[in-house]
Amino acid sequence: MERQFNTAGPSKPELHYVLDPLARIDLEEILALIEAQRYFVLHAPRQTGKTTALLALMEHLNRQGRYRALYANIETAQAARGNVAEGMAAIVRALASAARHCWHDEAAARMALELLGTAGVNDWVRSLLERWSLADPRPIVLLLDEVDALIGDTLISLLRQIRAGYAQRPMAFPQTVVLCGVRDVRDYRIHSGGGEIITGGSAFNIKAASIRLGNFSEEETRSLWLQHTEATGQRFEEAIWAELWEDTRGQPWLVNALGHECTWQDRELRKNRALPVTLERYKAARERLIQSRATHLDQLTDKLREPRVHAVISRILAGENPHDTLPTEDVEYVADLGLIETRPQLRIANRIYREVIPRELTWTRQITITHEQAWYVRPSDRRLDMDKLLAAFQQFFRENADAWIERFQYREAGPQLLLQAFLQRIVNGGGRISREYGLGRRRTDLFLEWPLDEAQGFLGPVQRVVLELKILHRSLEATIEEGLTQTAAYADQCGAQEAHLIVFDRRPGRSWEEKIFHRTETIGGRTIGVWGM
Repeated sequence: MERQFNTAGPSKPELHYVLDPLARIDLEEILALIEAQRYFVLHAPRQTGKTTALLALMEHLNRQGRYRALYANIETAQAARGNVAEGMAAIVRALASAARHCWHDEAAARMALELLGTAGVNDWVRSLLERWSLADPRPIVLLLDEVDALIGDTLISLLRQIRAGYAQRPMAFPQTVVLCGVRDVRDYRIHSGGGEIITGGSAFNIKAASIRLGNFSEEETRSLWLQHTEATGQRFEEAIWAELWEDTRGQPWLVNALGHECTWQDRELRKNRALPVTLERYKAARERLIQSRATHLDQLTDKLREPRVHAVISRILAGENPHDTLPTEDVEYVADLGLIETRPQLRIANRIYREVIPRELTWTRQITITHEQAWYVRPSDRRLDMDKLLAAFQQFFRENADAWIERFQYREAGPQLLLQAFLQRIVNGGGRISREYGLGRRRTDLFLEWPLDEAQGFLGPVQRVVLELKILHRSLEATIEEGLTQTAAYADQCGAQEAHLIVFDRRPGRSWEEKIFHRTETIGGRTIGVWGM
């Protein structure tokens, strides 16, 4: 059976291309923490390989024979929400199942299930771990996954029971407990049944360390894909590697999902492994992945609704610098979620997220915009008529901006998002839009690519257009002067034949007659359309 790139659940070497999960964590540090009887947190964004790493760590420890390591996923307790009895019962059942399947220990499983008929639900987990520890001289290392999925008093009870047994380790309680989830325990905001908000740090003040599972390195990203070449002989065009790295920055799910799109979802490449994966086939696979709104990408929408995430991302989309206005812990929290990078500069984490986030934020706007592609495609040469398109957007913006931007959750970046929704509606299914955000400069750069021959697609001639979006923040002429230089430089960088500068004037008291204009300017021999809105 041919192995594949894995996009769901833990990776299995016999089924999937996989990197050594123990090489992705600092095994020496983790073993030292276990030796020192410490409790700690392992956290990382969703679908980055946490579960695969935890299962590998459990197997590694159990092979050594010194410890009894146990992995348990306790996500089922989420459904109990604040109902502690239901939540603790779900956790105990998860531990019983883990003992049966990982330890092959029916006695330990029965010991767990017997507790469900007793009183004192707020002591079930502590009591079970005490009994297990006393039943075998080997210290227990307990790996609890999806802890931060728990809600309210259920989570508070679990954390406090672990804390209550901490002093009994290692003879009568696990030597080490590892809490695993998307967030660090310090970022838990737990709403108790009494209305009190309790932080994870106060409910679990025995944490010795917080370890974050990172993305693949550029070398690891390439190494994973080359496993496919080694297994099938199918090679990747050299130009793909730089694109793959910028698109994913090593985010494990994206790396695997793009590999799956290229090598499995592309039926021609799947049927004939002698065909190479070319750059254009790769770009087509990337666009399919983005348009698929796959579960991982769809989960971004939920994160974008969180107030702390909104505060950071909205400022990036608007071209502002969040470091100037937001608490450092909020920026660190969004970075921990994998949505942004903070080094070498603050930005959205990778090029695919830069595409997906504005599309998700404007999805309902895109599908309700009535303008269609055919109106703007010149029949003579199939080029997009950018002057006609932007003039139509000016009128659309004049008629809809106030009402529509108010409905955006991300109102700070409303004008830029509305134009992106309008353009996405026009180019969907035919062209591509790439996005860059200029932090601290209130600008967004859009690079539009439109194939001029439907049969050849992007393998044939392509219309390339740069649009620079700026919010007026000084005088109009100063903003235009700065914007022209930036637009020309970006157009040269992209090899674009056309360039346009769009200036949004959001100053109160300005009439539409004052804000709406169109003219052309020349800089360095390049003609740039300037549009006021």
